[in-house]
Parts: sequence; structure tokens; C-alpha cells
Amino acid sequence: MQVNLAEAADLLKRGKVVAIPTETVYGLAADARNEDALREIYAIKQRPADNPLIVHIASSEQVLDWAETFSPLAQKLAKAFWPGPFTLVLPAKSAVSTIVRAGEPTVALRVPAHPIAQQLLQQTGLGLAAPSANKYTQLSPTTVQHVEDGLGQHIPVLDGGACQVGIESTIVSVVGEQWQLLRLGMILEAEIELIAGVATISEQKTLPKAPGQHLLHYSPKTPMQLFSSREALIQAATTETNCAALLIGDGKIDNGLTFNLPNNPAEMAEKLYDTLHQMDALTVTKLLIETPENSPEWSAIHDRLSRASYKVH
Repeated sequence: MQVNLAEAADLLKRGKVVAIPTETVYGLAADARNEDALREIYAIKQRPADNPLIVHIASSEQVLDWAETFSPLAQKLAKAFWPGPFTLVLPAKSAVSTIVRAGEPTVALRVPAHPIAQQLLQQTGLGLAAPSANKYTQLSPTTVQHVEDGLGQHIPVLDGGACQVGIESTIVSVVGEQWQLLRLGMILEAEIELIAGVATISEQKTLPKAPGQHLLHYSPKTPMQLFSSREALIQAATTETNCAALLIGDGKIDNGLTFNLPNNPAEMAEKLYDTLHQMDALTVTKLLIETPENSPEWSAIHDRLSRASYKVH
């Protein structure tokens, strides 16, 4: 059920759940201080209660409404990467709902860059909890159609076009003047280190919980198999009677449908989930996926593909 900006703002202020666009993926949004609305997010997504939600805010000026501290390091990172696909995990104020934090002592905050998300935040004056607008562990949505296909026509959704970043935000935990990378995204570890002036904590026994850490995530319903070489993928395709393949750059397979994505990390990320949605909608029994080169620029895409293809034993 598509709604306009004014309708979406009204619904959110009345404690309802609305799917909204961000530059990363569409989020299933609700007032982050309304516990009934937060419970509704978890119920719709079938998301475990121990998986925290990201709170979207209009600007860094609102950080101390949610976080106990906003250290100089956290402020430097916020100045560099907000608005944008970057989430800070900070010590939470005690007043922040334990539902949104999933019982953790921290809160995850992001200032989105999408103009419609920004208008909504400013118009409502709310902090919006907004995990991806899909069922838990399934493919994230980057268009209104993905949301409607995954959650049904009854969910109010605000159309903001196709998401331009295309995969979820980088998540970083900051404690004092130390930081730790919790989820890979299109803002790279090297970029964060350059701004921070110090390297990430390499080892820590108790990682703060953050979205996207489950081994099975971002996953189509059709089984996926990853291939680090095209030759191996093409060979596998000859033995599959009903498959589709995703290749990086030009090329095709003879025995099945072929989808092609650009050999460029940002361009591939933008189209990745949409392409996987298209492939998943086919009546095939397996998706054969060519993986990109193993370099830092491709690390987030490797992460999403490995989780999407994870086999539960």
C-alpha cells in the first residue's frame, strides 16, 4: 500500500510501521521510542528479539538524545561519513528502549543521506528504528516492489525510487578513542582508519551486537553457489539442468539464463540485491554466482554473498 510523505509522517507519529527509502536499502520504520511500534517491527520481520535495530536520526546534533557519550573520535567519524551509509554504535542512554537495543548497553545510530528519509525525519521530529523491510535473513529490498513482494501489499510503503548504495551501512562501534568494525559496507575500513587516525581493534572477546552478524543473511529462497573462477562456474553450469548465473562483466553461460553486473564495486553493490531478486523469481533450482576479486574494495560484496549462500547444517 503506497503512501505519500505526509501520510507516512502521520502514520509514524501515530505509532504505525511504514516502509521507507534510504540510500542503502528500504527500511521498515517506526518511532524508536514507541515500544508497541518496535514490537510490531520485530513481529512483521519475524526477527529475533536479541537483534538490535538502527535508529535513524536527522543530524549528529541528535546523537546525545540517544547516546550517553559522543566522544571526539565518534564526532570525527560522524562529521566525515554522515549523512551516509555509516552507523555508529555508542553507549546508550538508559532511557533508550531495551527493545530497540535488544538488551545491549549500546545504541546504533545513523544519519541517512536519502532526501526523502531526511524529509521524513525532519517533518516528524522522530528517531526512526528502521531495519531492512524484509523477513529476517531474506534478501534486502532496494525497490518498492521488493518490499511489496516480501511483506505484502498491506504494509504502507513510501516510494523513494531504487536505492543508490544498494547494500546495508558500514557499522562501527566506538568506545572512547577506540573503534571496531562490526559490519562491512561501502565505506571501507581504510577510509575509517584514515579519519580516525588509529587502527581498528583487531581482537575483542565480547563484540557489541549489531545487525547483519548472523551467518545466514541477505539470502534468496533459491539455493546459491559461489565460484571464485568463471571456468569453474561454467563447468558447473554444464551439469545443472535448471540454473541461472550471475557473472561480473561480460559473458554468458550456455546452459541457463545469465545476468551480468559491472566489474566495479559501487556499481555492482547498487544492483546486487535487485539482480538477486530477479534471479530468485525464476523457476530455477540453483543460482550460480561469480564472486569478485579478493580485495578491500569488494569486501562488503563478498560478505553479503557469503552470508546469502551460507548453508545451515
